Amino acid sequence: MSNPDHPQPRDGFSSPRFAQPATFMRLPYVTSPAGLDVALYGIPFDGGCSYRSGARFGPRHVRDQSSLIRPWNSALKVHPFDRLRVADCGDVDAVPVSIEATFAAIEQTLQPAVEAGAIPVCVGGDHTVTLAVLRVLARRHGRLGLVHFDAHPDTWDRYFGLPYYHGSTFRRAMEEGLLDGTRSIQVGIRGPLYGPEDFDFHATHGFEVIRIEDVKERGVAWVVDRLGRLSGGPVYCSFDIDAVDPAYAPATGTPEAGGLTSYEALVLVRGLRSLQLIGADLVEVSPPYDGPGAITGVLAANLIFELLSVAALNR
Repeated sequence: MSNPDHPQPRDGFSSPRFAQPATFMRLPYVTSPAGLDVALYGIPFDGGCSYRSGARFGPRHVRDQSSLIRPWNSALKVHPFDRLRVADCGDVDAVPVSIEATFAAIEQTLQPAVEAGAIPVCVGGDHTVTLAVLRVLARRHGRLGLVHFDAHPDTWDRYFGLPYYHGSTFRRAMEEGLLDGTRSIQVGIRGPLYGPEDFDFHATHGFEVIRIEDVKERGVAWVVDRLGRLSGGPVYCSFDIDAVDPAYAPATGTPEAGGLTSYEALVLVRGLRSLQLIGADLVEVSPPYDGPGAITGVLAANLIFELLSVAALNR
């Protein structure tokens, strides 16, 4: 008899019990994305961090904490592993001393999955890695819409004179023509910044910013309604775990007080179900700061499950 707590293997896949140790949600481990609807990847890189490091260990941590995930999403009423062929495709061979070499490795690893029609869902790693993922997806889909959950806008320019770090990702993406700014929404932005000019880039390129005050005062349902305007074209979701308040997600490199609760984060991701999700990531989980309870890893694993459930509803 099958174990109801485990996702069941699909034709041509290894059984989860014989897969490599600690796969995401005990899913099969495969070395080729051929035939997949969703390909899960870890990107163990934190060379773009500007404060606390440790996010290179995020994929391993989220894999470990995802072992409790069961296959039925009772909120969205969907069994994503029945609707989708999903597998863990392992880690990108990140180069810890080079952002550019890591970008090349990400693009080389993800390109076959995207060409095969699979949705890449990546677990970082710091937010720098998102730029390389967007490059691969934009080659196939053209300029993308964006839903970006974060405490920080990540549209700053150079840091220590260098163009690539986790705070410049979406500026570089706009400059490279990967995103449609008028179809881009950032949610959860808060905390001290350098000055009001930090949002000049948004005004120039049409980014909509939903600050944490809007989430708290207008409510999650209002935010979901705003996200609905991105329907009708391909959308990428990037979820920086520091969008969540450090009371619920302490394990991150640049924590900011006053963020989303765990529940708000889950509901907001479920609110993507009306969108054409063509890729997603969850980044900036830094396990050294999680403590014995691993609460950040547990939340991150559940957010990945919600993203998979949203993808299932759109197939």
